[in-house]
Formats: sequence, C-alpha cells, structure tokens
Amino acid sequence: MHILFVHRSGSGQFAALIASLVAQGDEVTLISERPAPEQPGLRQLAYTVGAAPAQHPALAATDYHLRTGEAVAGLMTALAASDPPDVVIGHTGWGGLLFARDALPDAALLGYCEYYYRSSGADLDFGATAPIPLSERQRIRMRNAAQLLTLDTLDAAYAPTRWQRQQYPAAYRQRIAVCHDGIDTALCRPDSRARFTLPDGRELTPGMPVVTFAARDLDPYRGYPQFMRAAALLAGRHPELIFVAVGGDGAGYGRPREDGMPWREAMLAETGLADRVVHIPWLPHERLIDLFRVSAAHVYLTVPFVLSWSLLEAMASGCLVVGSDTPPVKEVIRDGLNGLLTPFDDPALLAQRIAEAFQHPPLTAPLRRAARETVRAGYERERCLDRQLGWIRRLAQ
Repeated sequence: MHILFVHRSGSGQFAALIASLVAQGDEVTLISERPAPEQPGLRQLAYTVGAAPAQHPALAATDYHLRTGEAVAGLMTALAASDPPDVVIGHTGWGGLLFARDALPDAALLGYCEYYYRSSGADLDFGATAPIPLSERQRIRMRNAAQLLTLDTLDAAYAPTRWQRQQYPAAYRQRIAVCHDGIDTALCRPDSRARFTLPDGRELTPGMPVVTFAARDLDPYRGYPQFMRAAALLAGRHPELIFVAVGGDGAGYGRPREDGMPWREAMLAETGLADRVVHIPWLPHERLIDLFRVSAAHVYLTVPFVLSWSLLEAMASGCLVVGSDTPPVKEVIRDGLNGLLTPFDDPALLAQRIAEAFQHPPLTAPLRRAARETVRAGYERERCLDRQLGWIRRLAQ
C-alpha cells in the first residue's frame, strides 16, 4: 500500500503515523514545503510557493493556499503517472489538499482538521477590549476559503480534540472524527531520579520549588505575559521559587508587538525579573520531559485555540498543571481532580494557584497521578495510532 502525506512543515503531526507505516513495510511518501530530516523508508518531495503580487489584504492567505495547492498538485500528477498512492493524508488548513481530488481521482483522501478560524467566539476576539474591525473579521473568515473547498472533496477527516472539531461548520462537523496525534506515555512518565541542569549550572531535582512554563514562542496566545506577572507577585513572597520559561522570541501565533520588542524583553522590563526567571529558547524533547519531571507546578495558559502537545506531555510526566479555564484546556483538565484551573487573565489568582501547587505536595500527589491516567486513557499514542491505521486500511479497501 502506498500512503502519501501532505504537510507544510515536514512530517508535523504525522511523524508517529509515518514511522508506524514505514515499520509495517508500507510505501510512504511525504510532500512538504519544508522537508523533514531524512528517514529510512520515507520518500520526500518538496515544493515551493512563489511570491504573490499585490492584492486585497483579505486574500493574502487564500492566495498562498492556492499557490500551495497548485504546487502540490503538480507533484501529485507526477506520482499519478509513475507510482499512484492508495490513500492521501494531509493537513486541510494550508491548501496542500486543495486540488488533490483533481490530481489523484482514484485515491482516498483523509484530512487532518486542526483549526477552523472564526470571526467571533474563539481566539480572534478573546479578551478583546475594543471592537474587532470589520476588515479583520473579513480577513480571518477568508482564511477558511481553501479549507472549505478541501473539506468538500474528502472521503474522511479527523480533528485532534473535540473542541477543535466543534469549531468547524455543522454541515462538515458530523463527518469529522476525533483522534489525537498521540502521546508517548512510555517516554513521558514520572521519574524520581530525573535531573535538569540549568544554563548557570544549578541542578534541579523532583521536590524542588520549580515553576515551569513552555511554549514554542513566548507570546500572548499562550499567556506568557500573565505567567510573568504572576511570577512577579510570587517572587517577593517566595524567594525560594525557581522559575523556568522555555520558548523562543518569535511572534508565535499572534502578531508582533508594535514596538518590535520580543515579549520576553518587554515582560522582563515590566516585571524586573531578569535575575529570577531562567529563560531557555529551545530544548531537545528529552530534556523538556526532564524539566517537566522536576517541576512542582507547570503553567499552561492558552486562548481558545489549538491545544499544545506540551500540556498532555507534562500531564503524562506527572506534572501538576495550573491551566487556564479556557475551552481547549477544560476538555482535558478537571479543576481539583487532575490539575488546577484559573482564569486566563488573572495573574493574582494564577499566583495563588501556583502557590497551592508547591506548598502542599501531599495534597497534590493524587492530582498528579490522575493527570497521567487522563493521558493514558484518552491520548496514549499506540491507541491513537491503532485508530488511524484502521481508517487508512479501510479507506484503501
């Protein structure tokens, strides 16, 4: 069986699924704009998207999706002539599957539905203190244009969480299954012998008063400013606390600051915590898991948006998570049962809940155990892969 994957950035959410198919001896091809590292048994084809001419501002994303679809379809047409795939699996959000039905009419199409943008009720207007301009609502609505055309051609589709599925229009929602990408609970597990060495040489171990925060980029979508303001409230009262924040200085999911300053620099200037918060731009995955293992309280905040793998990996590693009471997080965390919840934009209450986490370790032990069991029961990688592999076999038949 020949399985073709389409993703903008390497293997993305399909990494474990690709590895499983390769291990089973299936033929696997990946089409990507930014190829993944070479992997035995995986053939990779790269595409490029040319620069767009000046256009209506609301059409920028749609134009990029159109150009992506054209580029991917060209590679698919070549495959159709030489080695046609039986099943095509791709991310629906970036245009890669836009013309897949035309280029590969005999292949079964399975779409990965990560996020459907809404002009209200989700990330765009969350916490807004002023009306969202009509032009911005129009821009965000147009981001779904290529995705809607893609959804109309699919044989099957799935989303990683129930809340993410719920964002799609009702007409398509009933055709979208729910299955997470999967968490490796054998790797992400508690370890009382874990050690994490900070850049200054200090060694952290389980039981120390370590407060952690992690995101791809330190941006407002993931509540980095709120984390820093809560840390500022705690720093004076609890000089023993060690704050560690992992994340880069990119714009992340939001827009850059108008002054061009990274959020890390802006928040250090606001809080004066340069000597108290250890910032680490990036960690290898294994070291990030070790950081989770030594954490007394891990802070995970997000606006209503895509749920991060890091939340579930932290829970599987036995972290006590202090999370935002936003819909994506509440799907996973039950306050007082497998973690603690707090309003997204209330640094004072966030600080209070962090203090609860490290001041009473015996009381939090059941929450940590329950957090891991939540991930094992609903998000364990092998179970998720079994479902996905079953879909692929049925589609191929």
